[in-house]
Amino acid sequence: MEKRKLGRSGLSVSELCFGGNVFGWTADEATSFELLDAYLAAGGNFIDTADVYSNWAPGNKGGESEAVIGKWLKARGNREQVVIATKVGMQMAPDRKGLSRSYIVQSVEDSLRRLQTDYIDLYQSHVDDEDTALTETLDTYQELIKQGKVRAIGASNYSAGRLTEALAVARDNGLPRYESLQPLYNLYDREGFEEELEAICSEEELGVMNYYSLAAGFLTGKYRSEEDLAGRARGGSAKKYLNDRGLRILAAMDEVVAKHDATHAQVALAWLLARPSVTSPIVSATSVEQLKQIVTAPAVKLDLADVTLLDQASSWQGATK
Repeated sequence: MEKRKLGRSGLSVSELCFGGNVFGWTADEATSFELLDAYLAAGGNFIDTADVYSNWAPGNKGGESEAVIGKWLKARGNREQVVIATKVGMQMAPDRKGLSRSYIVQSVEDSLRRLQTDYIDLYQSHVDDEDTALTETLDTYQELIKQGKVRAIGASNYSAGRLTEALAVARDNGLPRYESLQPLYNLYDREGFEEELEAICSEEELGVMNYYSLAAGFLTGKYRSEEDLAGRARGGSAKKYLNDRGLRILAAMDEVVAKHDATHAQVALAWLLARPSVTSPIVSATSVEQLKQIVTAPAVKLDLADVTLLDQASSWQGATK
């Protein structure tokens, strides 16, 4: 995998980012280590996680993913070889959420401890906190950067209006700005990013590391009917894509897959990588075999005809969702 600049952060990251939401959840510690080893061996260096991963799983309370990554970093002694991104702000408990100074200061120490490192490469606001002034949040991040605990900051799940406001507040007050955005974006879910956020990211030179790159597995091509969803862990999440537009997208993907002798997942990622605004799509896997297929996606080079076909089939403007 080639490396790309993440906004103006100074960070150089691989074309595909490994999503750590599976660590300590659908991938146990041993499997997580194998996955991380295989990802690095394939040329990857960018790992994304969050303090809240994976408090939704029975018996978990959050922090499990960071803890697994921390154990792996210590065992491998390779901290300098990887770019670690984590997040703060999503609710860990009723009294543990938001982007206030006190909560960020507490949370960063918890994340550093679990990750077994003394710095975080990219610290992201996981979700907007309209109850806390942007100046308070950004000023807190400035302190962490000065202390060497954080190298750069990013935003996730921000609206176009709030992202623009945050960038203006940073500029007007001499505070660090968000250098990246983590939005929902894939071949099906296009409107939320393309309508306004994409232009902002391009104009402001923000890196983009989108999540749900494969639309909860729908873009792997394995879900084509209600019967295909039965007994699948992610079937419920993929069901909303089973409509005329979704099937039209899969039909177009079928053509591109046949042309390039590729898989649907590879084509879905290749389409994202061909988008000038996208820096590093987030991908995930629960087996090394699955990961090895995904990390070869950058080798699939789509031509203009491929991109046009996929763009037209997945167009959200005037389309019935």
